[in-house]
Amino acid sequence: MAKKKRLIIVSGLSGSGKTIALHVLEDLGYYCIDNLPASLLKAAVEEVTASEGKKHSLVAVGIDARNRRKDLEALPDLISEFRGQDIMTDVLFLLADDEILLKRYGESRRIHPLAEQGSALRAAIAAEREMLSEVINSADLIIDTTRTSIYELSDAIKERVDRRKTDSMSVLIESFGYKFGIPADADFVFDLRCLPNPYWTVELRGLTGLDSEVSEFLASHDNFVAMHDDILAFLERWIPEYRKAHRGYLTVAIGCTGGQHRSVYMVEKLAASLLDHDEPVSKQHNELRNRR
Repeated sequence: MAKKKRLIIVSGLSGSGKTIALHVLEDLGYYCIDNLPASLLKAAVEEVTASEGKKHSLVAVGIDARNRRKDLEALPDLISEFRGQDIMTDVLFLLADDEILLKRYGESRRIHPLAEQGSALRAAIAAEREMLSEVINSADLIIDTTRTSIYELSDAIKERVDRRKTDSMSVLIESFGYKFGIPADADFVFDLRCLPNPYWTVELRGLTGLDSEVSEFLASHDNFVAMHDDILAFLERWIPEYRKAHRGYLTVAIGCTGGQHRSVYMVEKLAASLLDHDEPVSKQHNELRNRR
């Protein structure tokens, strides 16, 4: 039996990691084309998938803001056409905060693709965000690389994009701290700041939600247990509906003040519960990564 054709469209802001994403997909066996004019996407996909069941059933294409606006605006209809042809199509969009993009360009000394006519770098980044609005609106998965290393980005692509099989939905439960900002990739955001905070207990302050002392503290409070049960019931009710709507990815962000105690333990409990119902389920602790 021929393998089902799969297309990953990789887009996003310049400097956010698109090239790294394509390299990872290439290592995973995808036929990769970088910086393809969007007007040639249909012809390119038809060409490289022409040999049924062979190595070119997996294709990844990089599309950026150097395209004509009308071609970018036509992408949503083209994506629908691919899916109608039974090509499993995902749009992966990478972004990062402006200050991080400015820093990356400063370190690499590369020229931004929209700054070639002498415009300021910050203005070029703003123009690129505006030009890619149609693409991000069509994105199945958004990854914010502001505080993500190349190794973490690689792991995310392997875990969420490549691991997702036909007719399944990849669910990510992530913890975060409100003082660092809400994750840009979140579909649902739940706020735990009304719950008892282990930070104010001196013995627990330096620990995290992965430590048994913190989990025992939180589990002893009825309102924490009630919050967990309510969030779990909500997700169990609505995840199947998102799957029926052919969503490929769902990201649930759980936040507390610092992203160290309450949100971390809640993510651990929710992920363990959801593994009984949905596959694949991943978990991520955004602020704990920065403690390493």
